[in-house]
Amino acid sequence: MEGTLFSPALEGMKYVKSEHGELMTKPFLEVCKLVLPILDKFGAAMTVVKSDISGNISRLESKYNDNPSRFNYLYSFVQAEVEIKTAKSSSSCTNGLLWLTRAMDFIVVLFHNLAQHQDWSMSQACNDSYSKTLKKWHGWLASSSFTVAIKLAPDRKKFMEVIGGNGDIYGDMEKFCTTFSPILQQIHKFLASVGLDSMKAS
Repeated sequence: MEGTLFSPALEGMKYVKSEHGELMTKPFLEVCKLVLPILDKFGAAMTVVKSDISGNISRLESKYNDNPSRFNYLYSFVQAEVEIKTAKSSSSCTNGLLWLTRAMDFIVVLFHNLAQHQDWSMSQACNDSYSKTLKKWHGWLASSSFTVAIKLAPDRKKFMEVIGGNGDIYGDMEKFCTTFSPILQQIHKFLASVGLDSMKAS
């Protein structure tokens, strides 16, 4: 394949912000979707994370498709739900955006670990990332099922070969992390400003 598995997501990130710096719904969701083929290469270890991400993307996408002009900007979902006081509902788009962002935090830290600590095993990189991101938001059940899943993580060397293609895999990983991380931070900052960044798993 041309480049690495990260190449499409890196290309997509160029379109996430409007010229005024606002986050655009469709391009953001597209980038999140482009992360899914990378997660596929983890096999069973990422099944839970992958279905969670897909579900939240679908939730936001169907709302967006109902009214693309109204929901052109990512925060418009949240603003609409804050107004009618449904933002804290577990089935809200706000909740979907929050968990999608948290899952992406996990992925960014995971790939940062793989790029920075080339001597770490895959499960070491996954566990460290999980404890830094999702763990504090998960209840006992989610946490234990995650821990079990991580044990199924593929061999690191094989994984890197599969996702590397013919490109600079470590360079692309770093670029992915440094470009995507500020976008995720911006979303957290916005959710925190409306008091919605600390919802836990139900």
